Amino acid sequence: MKWNVLVIGMVFIAGCTVTPKEEVFPLSNIHQYYKAAPDSVETRWISSENKMGKKGEGGMTNKGAKGDAFSMIGPKDTLVVFNQNGSGIITKMWMANSFAWSLENRRKISINIYWDGEEKPAVSVPFTDFFSIGLGLMRPFENEFFSMPEGRSFNCAIPMPFRKAAKIEIVNQTDKFVMFYYKINMLSVPKLADDVLYFHAYWNRDTTTTKGVDYTVLPSVEGRGRYLGTNIGVIGNEKYRGTWFGEGEVKIYLDGDEQYPTLSGTGTEDYIGTGWGQGEYINKIQGSTVSNKEHDIYTFYRFHTYDPVYFHQDCRVTLQQIGNSTKSRIVEMNKNGADIEPVWTYVEKDGYNAAKRFLDMDDPPKVDSDDFPENTSTNFYRSDDVSATAYFYLDRPSSNLPGLPSLELRLKHIKEKVYDPLGEK
Repeated sequence: MKWNVLVIGMVFIAGCTVTPKEEVFPLSNIHQYYKAAPDSVETRWISSENKMGKKGEGGMTNKGAKGDAFSMIGPKDTLVVFNQNGSGIITKMWMANSFAWSLENRRKISINIYWDGEEKPAVSVPFTDFFSIGLGLMRPFENEFFSMPEGRSFNCAIPMPFRKAAKIEIVNQTDKFVMFYYKINMLSVPKLADDVLYFHAYWNRDTTTTKGVDYTVLPSVEGRGRYLGTNIGVIGNEKYRGTWFGEGEVKIYLDGDEQYPTLSGTGTEDYIGTGWGQGEYINKIQGSTVSNKEHDIYTFYRFHTYDPVYFHQDCRVTLQQIGNSTKSRIVEMNKNGADIEPVWTYVEKDGYNAAKRFLDMDDPPKVDSDDFPENTSTNFYRSDDVSATAYFYLDRPSSNLPGLPSLELRLKHIKEKVYDPLGEK
């Protein structure tokens, strides 16, 4: 009797179809170079020579010789450069184009990235600004995630996972044809882990920030995620010509923070790892790609890699609008209509430099009075033209943030105020 039960059980098991468990591909494997990939993981390159990245179908035009190195984008037209279904990870993007020497046109081209069939893009940013340098400028540089070899091509190595689908489009709002080169590398994977997040990027600009009001790098984004960092561009206000713009603190509001943030820096140049002014330098996670004091333009970046910034409900990032100069220079600027109100200065006290915080005083001294310290380092609220691209990961394929601002806002004052030695004069 026991033998019959065993035989029946064996027959039953043999007759069942066992569905193999879908394998999860860990993203950490990408950087563990000695590990072999599962059979279900496949590498693909998408370019004009293989637009869908299909197996064995690359370089088929012109009898195998170089035939489709680029794609054309017509005036006011959009080119879809990546359109894949299924689960995967974009590992690298390389792009180049024929508009590289036109300053205004760089702001008329934008990049949109969509995840999992969403109608709203997770990324919608002016093209050059997306690639880690603001103000539509180009410079040779390389950091952790982006590079511009020789200042005329665009590389991004931020991992971008997707579960169901991914689409990347290049939007041409110029009145010219654009010769566009691209190669987007990806891995096709069977499944991603549940805790894998979607990449997002958000761009905005305030051409005249309000004195005493922090500039918003990233509005309050809802969800669970990780703030990856930012690149920022500043066009200095002519009223403050020749003074230092970057005393404002970067503030990061996390998970319900309201009036005051959980994370607060000590100054703009401090946030990007330098101090006492800001020259040009390029580091792995921090740098100042443009620091042109003569023309009062700055572009700089900071990424949070080994110092991650996680959030579980929401995240907001701001930058105080505070600059620095001396009493005599502030008096001079006020005579020319700058209307500067000091907020903080050094005073000599018992042989030491001590801080005097004017906003804490009931009756602070007037800047042009004898009671105000002479020619000492003095901070003041200011108004400049500031724009930023914020990078972050989120637990959803689209966010609650606004879309890309108007072309008019993207272009305002760019040709007149941004000095571009590599571009059209």
